[in-house]
Amino acid sequence: MNSIETMCEVLRRDLEEINDILSEKDRVREEAIKLSRNITRLSSRVVSNIHREKFEEAKLELASLREHVRKLLDLVKEQEDLKYSGIIYNSLSEYVEASLLYSIVVEERFLTLRELDTLIIPYLQGLGDLVGELRRLVVRLLDQLRVEEAEKYAKIMEVIYEGLKVLNYPDHLIPGVRHKVDVAARLVEDTRVLILNTKNSLRCYQHNTMK
Repeated sequence: MNSIETMCEVLRRDLEEINDILSEKDRVREEAIKLSRNITRLSSRVVSNIHREKFEEAKLELASLREHVRKLLDLVKEQEDLKYSGIIYNSLSEYVEASLLYSIVVEERFLTLRELDTLIIPYLQGLGDLVGELRRLVVRLLDQLRVEEAEKYAKIMEVIYEGLKVLNYPDHLIPGVRHKVDVAARLVEDTRVLILNTKNSLRCYQHNTMK
């Protein structure tokens, strides 16, 4: 075999190897997209059931959600570029948000990062989004005049915000988190005002009824 044939053979082997690698990566990517969509869908259903106080349904959905997350992380374990991509981060942040909301509302505890068994970035992103879901919960409780319960969740909102705002790192290190902190700041302040106004309205009502 002359030198030209040898070089061509080397090139063909390398391209075949690359094709095999990319084919496997593409297969993993397609499966990861399907799992991510299911994770997002299940997370949404968990959150919806919690807000409707359908806790048993939320618990069943959460079990399925955690199984999907486990499959996704196992799938991308050897694919670093996929594992740390926006597709994976987005779905895992939804999982974190739903799981934490359930643990806070139903179990009255806060799941640890280790218990969630997820990646750091989607954990932080999910924490940021959780502030918005807690705000929704506070508004519903205030509408039902359940002020003490509303104050409890408002306190958790504040603690999340205070914890996230000290993570003063560039966006490429914690993508999307700084924006979520800015949003959380507004939600926390608006919630303080809402609770204060509700309590003042109740005081006025009680004062007037006692006359």
